[in-house]
Amino acid sequence: MIDYSPAQNPVQITFQDDHVLVANKPAGLLSVPGRLKEHYDSLWSRLVVDFPDIQVVHRLDMSTSGLMLFALTKDAERHIKKQFQYRLTHKVYYARVWGDVEQDEGLIDLPLICDWPNRPRQKVCYENGKPSQTHYQVVKREAQTTLVRLLPITGRSHQLRVHMMALGHPIIGDEFYAHPEAQVMTNRLELHSTELSFYHPRNNELTTLFVACDFYKEAKEEILQHFTADKVLPDYKLLKST
Repeated sequence: MIDYSPAQNPVQITFQDDHVLVANKPAGLLSVPGRLKEHYDSLWSRLVVDFPDIQVVHRLDMSTSGLMLFALTKDAERHIKKQFQYRLTHKVYYARVWGDVEQDEGLIDLPLICDWPNRPRQKVCYENGKPSQTHYQVVKREAQTTLVRLLPITGRSHQLRVHMMALGHPIIGDEFYAHPEAQVMTNRLELHSTELSFYHPRNNELTTLFVACDFYKEAKEEILQHFTADKVLPDYKLLKST
């Protein structure tokens, strides 16, 4: 990691109660501390000052912005981690990608594995890769780029970035997978976790949160035609039976 100097803006907390906390992670900030002392600054390390019992239940890439869910109790941590394990959570991302995406929507189904000689890069591998699926939907076609909405069914490392690259449309600003022309179009990776749904550990009720992204100001909270939570989330009874 080179020149790690994230902006020192206050953390934006979008939801908080006695059980969970959801924050809007800025691009360029680690989700959790890195191995080196100079990489301690992270969303978790900033939050733990005021919430000493806060627990990490999932992560976002350093370059990705958007909603991150944390547990504030051990019971909530167990509850939410089990939801991620059994894919009972629902996340929607916005991304701006290179080129004109031909199909209005589709499913990318490509197995992924770590590219060990070039880690942290990942790659498509049909022999040893883990199953990985991403739904996509075109939101807006622009002069050189396309704004898309992405729904990851699985949660592999760099999944959205590699899948869009494999489709021929790398996310602009991507330092790992975009070609030089797409890299220099913007000063950040234009990938943002905008919607998050989960079953609240207090009462098992479906909770949906939304935060707009800085590179698409028109994004508004809405019931998505193709990606509504009730279409993609298994019933919570499945979790209780496992």
